[in-house]
Amino acid sequence: MAGEVELAYEAVTRELLMDEDYDVDLTPDGLLVKGRLFAFLEDDDLVVELPEARSADLRERGIAVAFHSTKGGDSRNWVRVADLQLWSELAREAHQFVGEPPVGHQS
Repeated sequence: MAGEVELAYEAVTRELLMDEDYDVDLTPDGLLVKGRLFAFLEDDDLVVELPEARSADLRERGIAVAFHSTKGGDSRNWVRVADLQLWSELAREAHQFVGEPPVGHQS
């Protein structure tokens, strides 16, 4: 199973690295957009940072579970996703969410 997980993560990584904005970096910690972590692999799950409402929705529907960091505790935005079929979609959402400038800070 680990082979399948690693291949799925590599596919998501390749897809995001080919992003036309060229703003994604692969590091040992995970995927970064504009220097900020937005997705990484932990055990057999993809962990992504999403808007709080989206994270809550995914948890409520049983699609994701809360991510518990050993460094900082729980976060309302970070979730673990086991379903490989959803990784690409959710990684792209996380990329967009983390890569967007905060409202009112675009200039």
